[in-house]
Parts: sequence; structure tokens; C-alpha cells
Amino acid sequence: MSLSPEQRREYRAIAHNLKPVIIVGDKGLTDNLQEELERALNDHELIKIKVASQDREARQEAVSALCAATGAEVVQSIGKIAVIMRRAKKPNPKLSNLLRHKN
Repeated sequence: MSLSPEQRREYRAIAHNLKPVIIVGDKGLTDNLQEELERALNDHELIKIKVASQDREARQEAVSALCAATGAEVVQSIGKIAVIMRRAKKPNPKLSNLLRHKN
């Protein structure tokens, strides 16, 4: 599923005020990190992640690996912060950043 430019703009606007929910350290994609990422995506659908690496290519690889492992899609990536999105099967209206923004 590829996002249209209009969707990306809308999701970037929603994510602007969000704080990073997941912080990826030097260990990369561990089992615990992947479980927490799955939980965050199921609950919130649209989240920010922070990759604490100094190397630009390593940050891009980490974000790509996270998205590939979870089926999420990158909305935006600037510096150490990336915004990713994956629709939930049954979104919770109280937790979903997408549903809360529409109301």
C-alpha cells in the first residue's frame, strides 16, 4: 500500500505534535523492541520512532528493517526521527492517533 502525497501530508500534520514512542538503540531490532513496536502500531496506528545512531545509512536501514518486520509504511523521515503508519484491524477510538484527529 503506497501513500498518496495528500495522505502523507495529512499524516505528517497529525504526527507533528506526537512524541517518539519507540527509541531504537545500538542493539537494533530486538525481540522486545519488535513486540513493543507491534503493540504501539496496533494501539496508535501512526507513531514516531527515534533511531539513536550517528550514521545516516544505519538510521535508514533501521527504519526500513522496522517497517519490513511490522508491515508498516514510512510517512516521513527527518534526521533521527521517523513517522511510520500501519492501519489496525480494529482501531481503538481512544488510542488511535488517526481516529482521534478526525473527531
